[in-house]
Amino acid sequence: MSQVTIYHNPRCSKSRQTLALLQEQGIEPLVVEYLSSPPDAPTLKRLLDLLGLEPRGLMRTKEEVYNTLRLAEENNPDQLITAMLENPILMERPIVVNGERAAIGRPPESVLDIL
Repeated sequence: MSQVTIYHNPRCSKSRQTLALLQEQGIEPLVVEYLSSPPDAPTLKRLLDLLGLEPRGLMRTKEEVYNTLRLAEENNPDQLITAMLENPILMERPIVVNGERAAIGRPPESVLDIL
């Protein structure tokens, strides 16, 4: 198994549950607290590719900043990526990566498919 990485927000219950689930499976993932260490553009684009999502599919549309930036009206994928890079709170969480596979831990058990 390759190094498993979790893009984690310790204040998020689903993120904490997913991390605990990985640890219960005997996996000690590389933990990236993406709010303090956000991914760069190539990493974010790779995550989108691995997840098979368009940028909006990875966005938390109920975050206040989503409405403040009027992102519902934005159709340019590069602009949506830029918004997530500048405001990582917009990224859905947690994201678990195992090699060339990734999953969003909502529900946490969904990450078991990529282990």
